[in-house]
Amino acid sequence: MPSLDSLPVLDFSRLNAGPEEATAFRNELRDAMHEVGFLYLAGHGIPQELTDSMLDISRRFFELPEDLKLAVENVHSPQFRGYTRIGGELTDNAIDWREQIDIGVERDTVEAGDGVADYWRLEGPNLWPEGLPEMRAVVSEWTERLSAISLDLLRALAVSLGAPEDTFDAAFASRAFPVLKIVRYPGESNPDPVQGVGSHRDGGVITLLLVEPDKGGLQVEYQGKWIDAPQIPGTFVVNIGEMLELATNGYLKATLHRVISPLRGTDRISLPFFYNPALDATMPQLAVSPEFQSKARGLSVDPTNSPILETYGDNALRYRLRAHPNVVEEHHADLLKG
Repeated sequence: MPSLDSLPVLDFSRLNAGPEEATAFRNELRDAMHEVGFLYLAGHGIPQELTDSMLDISRRFFELPEDLKLAVENVHSPQFRGYTRIGGELTDNAIDWREQIDIGVERDTVEAGDGVADYWRLEGPNLWPEGLPEMRAVVSEWTERLSAISLDLLRALAVSLGAPEDTFDAAFASRAFPVLKIVRYPGESNPDPVQGVGSHRDGGVITLLLVEPDKGGLQVEYQGKWIDAPQIPGTFVVNIGEMLELATNGYLKATLHRVISPLRGTDRISLPFFYNPALDATMPQLAVSPEFQSKARGLSVDPTNSPILETYGDNALRYRLRAHPNVVEEHHADLLKG
């Protein structure tokens, strides 16, 4: 593979610019996700006004008094929703230097019982902060729009690999499980780099990331080197998660990445959106054309040597259990027995 200095940039609007442009886009999308696993997506159609509103409401959340943020701390949520204070999450067995609020799909909780899988504990309500009543509407519109883009990207990838366009629809159609993190990285690098988020692969299917303008910190592994991926105005950073790697026997690549803390005296707002299937969904194995299947690499090794689990909920719960020990101790201690 050739050397790479920056991530490829693709224009999403080409999907609706006629058959030839759509085919070219799908092929470039497939190739980028096979070779790099990351790209910038332009032409996505999200209004700048909505983007500005999301960044504004994010800033205003982190500016709330400490007691209002702690009132929605994730230790109050068996579903791991809500606020995580600085130092309250682990990645690659090290502390992440960030604060965040996790927001998922608003659903009723699932009663535990015989034959009820442990991952159903993740279904339930969000924790919304007092003092920001408009936050729920802005976040809901953001989630809805990014879900639609994500599903279109999955359909485009399926077609590009020779599989039916609706291959993924059943896993996402009625009970998709997207999660939005609203994250603030306070500056700690001085100037030697400090971990914002440790090296990891995303455990879901596809991720869309928006970062504040003119901010960097994201680094993507490529051929043993770290490539900087600063924010490009008007784009999302898009990457593949482990479940899509599983569905293609490693043809599409879930790539290691990390975040470096900003310099002291600055900070950075980041909005990673994780588009995931229903908790009980087993990712379909794509009927990939032989020309691509012959280049499938098999599955990556997780940094913790944990295998990728076939049912999405098992993957999601495993990640939560190791990332948020405070929530586990409060609500899920029974899962640690034995």
